[in-house]
Amino acid sequence: MPSTTTDLLAPFPRMRLVDGATPVYQLKELAREITDLGDVNIFVKRDDLMALGGGGNKLRKLEFLLGAAMAEGADTIVTIGGLQSNHARLTAAAAAKAGLQCEIILGRQVPKTNEEYELGGNVFLNKIFGARVEVAEAGTTPLERARARVAELIQTGRKPYLIPTGGSTEIGALGYVSCLYEILEQQKELPIEFDHIVLANGSSGTHAGLAAGLLSAGKSPRLVQAFSTLHDGDTARQKTAQLTEATLALLGHQVALPEDDVLVDGSQRGAGYGIPTEEMKTAVLALARSEGILLDPVYSGKAFAGMLAYIREGKFKSGANVLFIMTGGTPSIYAYRDAFE
Repeated sequence: MPSTTTDLLAPFPRMRLVDGATPVYQLKELAREITDLGDVNIFVKRDDLMALGGGGNKLRKLEFLLGAAMAEGADTIVTIGGLQSNHARLTAAAAAKAGLQCEIILGRQVPKTNEEYELGGNVFLNKIFGARVEVAEAGTTPLERARARVAELIQTGRKPYLIPTGGSTEIGALGYVSCLYEILEQQKELPIEFDHIVLANGSSGTHAGLAAGLLSAGKSPRLVQAFSTLHDGDTARQKTAQLTEATLALLGHQVALPEDDVLVDGSQRGAGYGIPTEEMKTAVLALARSEGILLDPVYSGKAFAGMLAYIREGKFKSGANVLFIMTGGTPSIYAYRDAFE
């Protein structure tokens, strides 16, 4: 199998949206502030530090999704998400850069109706980036409405390209195959070897891409420990395994992936997607007040809380090097002001 992504990903159309490797930092101040983390070394990969659209993991997926769309001659991107979707915001920004029209169909997945949630954060930024935004009517899912909208656009002579929730298709997951190889190179530069890679699992694309990348590099997908934020743990595990296999098949590798090799913990999800937990709030405040880094309340805040719990419970061995993937989503924190008061 290839040792770099040059040969592995060369066949796939790609629109560059990320300017070089995102940095990796060790959280030394957090370790000094929180004294019960033992001697586990915590690092972060700052995929929130990207120039376009406020940054975040979806840009890596969109490099390949927009590449595919433009290769097909699309002139309009249609995508879906929850009301405060980070994916929708970054799709709007990427489409603006590509000179494509963008249409976003949002759904109310979280029981929040205050003005900040309905109109602020990512909802506001979608419009700033020039997207046409529509909220699916009650009784209609965003995907159903998006498919209908695609048909309407075709009737008017446009060429739409539909991107599902989170950009989490096998094409989108290629973005995190690429990221995995980036991490392997950064290990050599540090030099260090990561024993665990921790992240939030929402629509499974980021996790699946990392797992597929590890397998393509001859490494175990069990290096990745995810915390589910959208689905229950079992559902997320199944979806991630299926998407990992589909991504590997796209790369030309027919691999049957046992679900036991996909590590997803559902304990931090709380009452549901986008619903705050006390553990999440504690984690967000701890990182903000020790390192000056903002976690988002929907994804990385819950996953970071899960990582801290694992360290305290001794699930990561003494002296382990743990890499946390900062997936972005910072604008959504402004829609959750009430949760922190």
